[in-house]
Amino acid sequence: MAALAAVVAVAVLAFAMVTGGRGIAAAVIAKKPVIYIFGDSMSDVGNNNYLLLSLAKSDYPWYGVDYETGFPTGRFTNGRTIGDIMAAKFGVPPPPPFLSLYMTDDEVLGGVNFASGGAGLLNETGIYFVQYLSFDNQISSFEQIKNAMIAKIGKKAAEEVVNGAIFQVGLGSNDYINNFLRPFMADGIVYTHEEFIGLLMDTMDRQLTRLYDLGARNIWFSGLAPLGCIPSQRVLSDDGECLDDVNAYAIQFNAAAANLLKRLNAKLPGACMSLADCYSIVMELIEHPQKYGFKTSHTSCCDVDTTVGGLCLPTAQLCDDRTAFVFWDAYHTSDAANQVIADRLYAEMVSAGAVQGKGNATTASSPAPRVVVGGGASPSTHAPPPPKP
Repeated sequence: MAALAAVVAVAVLAFAMVTGGRGIAAAVIAKKPVIYIFGDSMSDVGNNNYLLLSLAKSDYPWYGVDYETGFPTGRFTNGRTIGDIMAAKFGVPPPPPFLSLYMTDDEVLGGVNFASGGAGLLNETGIYFVQYLSFDNQISSFEQIKNAMIAKIGKKAAEEVVNGAIFQVGLGSNDYINNFLRPFMADGIVYTHEEFIGLLMDTMDRQLTRLYDLGARNIWFSGLAPLGCIPSQRVLSDDGECLDDVNAYAIQFNAAAANLLKRLNAKLPGACMSLADCYSIVMELIEHPQKYGFKTSHTSCCDVDTTVGGLCLPTAQLCDDRTAFVFWDAYHTSDAANQVIADRLYAEMVSAGAVQGKGNATTASSPAPRVVVGGGASPSTHAPPPPKP
């Protein structure tokens, strides 16, 4: 579930609150916002479908059963991603997958989704999925888009578009679920968690600075969700409850990421980088599902918590009411949950003064970055879950 990451990721997740300056506000008021999405399977809208050898795909039933077409699209959920829903709130269609575009297309002038199932901050994360776009690959893909924009509208105009765009980044979940917590991956053996956090932050520092050098100014990084509470992790506990040690890792990651973004804002002129508190929002859904109209938050709609890969394969038996489940498969939230998460993120943006409605458009202001906080956690011993894209 990279990302409840993702998230939503994911984020996952979510475009969430964007701290903007005059560039983004002008872009949003004058036209519609240009949104660039970087992430993992919580944000992927079909990029991996174009990678022939990728083992991280969801291009089969029952994925997409509740999407507007009713067919699989490469999204790792039964319907829309959080990014899809947030795009609608900003008055734009979901940005298309990068790999669906030709660099001569006019679509390169609008938003683009670079997210790829299996991706992490580290290039070694997700290596057993064979083909995927790591965050470094995704940044290189954005560079291709910018060069294509320059060829079409000139360097100055392209720079103005990029400076005013919304950059949503939702990565980090796979660096734990499909790397640090995996006994056959070197990082979990070589590094202590403190050292691993340092490696992730050094990598993020370099990557976000590279995005800044390419013109990104308004970056919203989706903090990690409570990874220890996703179905694939719960089944590893003796009592079916959340794994406190894994949640503690997510909390530490979020605090370190918030500090990094603060330092980057101080160092890079015009940078407006913030952290979306996905942890609190998703934990609220998990602990109080009935409050939001759900019945089940501890297991997946497809009942695939213990299967290899944890995905809703065509042979899976779907739950009777997909709107009653927070989780669609062992890693990813359902369309209904994504709607609630997106609603909460947007509501927090409005209440914090981060966005203001203006006709059919949205303007952005500049709240301070938020730091994810959470309760203490105690270690637990557990075996690794099956790999997740």
